[in-house]
Amino acid sequence: MRRLFPVTHRTAGPYPGPAGTGARSGVGTDPDTDTGTDTGSDATDREWSLAELAAAYAYPVPEGRQRTWLRANMVSTLDGAAQHDGRSQPISSAADMRVFGTLRALADVVIAGAETVRQEGYRPARARAEFAEARRAAGQGPVPAVAVVSASLELDFSLPLFTAPAVPTLVLTGAAAAPDRIAAAERAGARVVIAGDGVGVDPGRALRELAALGHTRLLTEGGPRLLGQFVAAGVLDELCLTVSPMLVAGDAQRIAGGPSVEVPRRFTLASLLEEEGFLFSRYRHA
Repeated sequence: MRRLFPVTHRTAGPYPGPAGTGARSGVGTDPDTDTGTDTGSDATDREWSLAELAAAYAYPVPEGRQRTWLRANMVSTLDGAAQHDGRSQPISSAADMRVFGTLRALADVVIAGAETVRQEGYRPARARAEFAEARRAAGQGPVPAVAVVSASLELDFSLPLFTAPAVPTLVLTGAAAAPDRIAAAERAGARVVIAGDGVGVDPGRALRELAALGHTRLLTEGGPRLLGQFVAAGVLDELCLTVSPMLVAGDAQRIAGGPSVEVPRRFTLASLLEEEGFLFSRYRHA
């Protein structure tokens, strides 16, 4: 993996100087300290440690009255498909899964739509020794909670996601959800959070309810319909998008679905990494 953006003294590798001089100089480096070598720079194509990935994807320090930071992690092929045969795994890679695991390890809670939970076979988040000390230092528990967004609550509450998590799974739903389904979720051990006045979930209220539970570092993994709702509500702060060097054609969903927003929402590029042709971009709300 190597960093392509932003360009710093660690990302800009050495390049040959003027022809015939034999001189070498680093682009973006201090000419008074540049040694003409690139040992250990972020531009070197190597496998990054989990600690390096965690530093690259660290949540920002909250400013002002902002209590939460919602980031999304999605993958897309070159032709815009967010999945193949209904799942994201076929268009992913080992490096993508390392980023995926790191983003989970940094979050307080992982938010996913009910259909994504079904299709991807969600299981409880697992504790990872590599991140244990960092999570303790950040005041976090050993694992992030998983929050499932569902209006109907037509979920299989016998699955380990609900019966055997390290921390109780949250189920976000509306006030009009069927009482018997709420009771079924609670019997399985899930914590039901009302985040809407009607049948569905209000995205802004969902974030406020999660913040009230102490969850401020938020990560959503979609699916496309849920991400589209966050985009339309204007509550998405950051998009971590893996661009997979694959083409699948067909009619697969894009990373965000639902009704179009009235005015396109502008995001700015915060960082860009690359490994084996996969691009790992991070965009923040402008």
